[in-house]
Amino acid sequence: MARTRKSVTIRDVAEDAGVSLQTVSRVVNDGPNVRPHMRDKVRASIERLGYVPSLAAQRMSGSKSYIILALNDRERTLADWRERQGTDWVDQMLLGGILKCSEHGYRMIVELVDTRSEHVERELDAAIAALQPDGVVLTPPHSENALITSLLARRGIPFARIGSKEEGPGVPLTMGDEGAAYDATKRLIELGHTQIGIIAGPREYSLSEWRVEGWRRAMADHGLNSEGLKERGDFSYESGTTATRALLDRNPRLTALIGSSDQMTLAALEVTRDRGLHVPRDFSLISFDNTPIVRFSQPPLTAIDQPIAETVSKAVEHLITQRKDAVPGDVIDVPARLEERASIGPAPRAA
Repeated sequence: MARTRKSVTIRDVAEDAGVSLQTVSRVVNDGPNVRPHMRDKVRASIERLGYVPSLAAQRMSGSKSYIILALNDRERTLADWRERQGTDWVDQMLLGGILKCSEHGYRMIVELVDTRSEHVERELDAAIAALQPDGVVLTPPHSENALITSLLARRGIPFARIGSKEEGPGVPLTMGDEGAAYDATKRLIELGHTQIGIIAGPREYSLSEWRVEGWRRAMADHGLNSEGLKERGDFSYESGTTATRALLDRNPRLTALIGSSDQMTLAALEVTRDRGLHVPRDFSLISFDNTPIVRFSQPPLTAIDQPIAETVSKAVEHLITQRKDAVPGDVIDVPARLEERASIGPAPRAA
């Protein structure tokens, strides 16, 4: 009877390869003191038998846990899940992280931590004690929370900081926010728009300011004034409604708008419609995020697609391999891209 994948043990591999259990363990855990031909022999047996090493066994065999921990903001994540509004940040994070972890025989676990809580250190300590991760991926706003980054540094746990350029420990990664905002603004200028507003995100996220900087720089590079064309929201639909109304009230000649989240931009679409403006004939809209929901709005929104999966994948790769060519303080920037849909068009001619 053929042996099933589930029944294969490390002892089966050792017998098939004609080596000791210790040799198989060293190969599985990428340990030292195994001659190349013996390593190849064991790997061939693993492949032939379909052996999958037990995570518990791997952890017992050495100092590694084979776990990468990703921390996400509790309040915002739970709100997104409960409201079911089409956000897919966590999905994309898992896509990039899980696939990269699996390449190296690791597992990724996501924990939700309230970055505003006075108990954040206690929560993080509990997660670290329970999981003993080999590395931690911090997402905004955790990536710039000094309590969290200093705790990980003191524990000697490698970590990656997504959405952060700050100096200090950890590997900083960004997702092309400033460049994407610049390109989006430039595209609208190419279409003849000169009055281009922006709804910025909350200040606690550095990426909110990077997007503003990209928009403002593009306006200046093309000789356009950006004064009075910015409002701020908190990434929510409600804040987008308030911000869009304020911008249109203050700037009747506004013909285009960039929103720092899909929810805020969807709100802008509704506000413009309420005011009798047709998108894109009278008004053009570009969003950040490119979550699934924007493909089904009417019209579908042009959006900056954030490379979440690719960025988390790169973060995990650095944590697992501890790359020797990495220069401390160097920021890894993963470019975003603009996906054009039906929400942008030529600027309307002045009456």
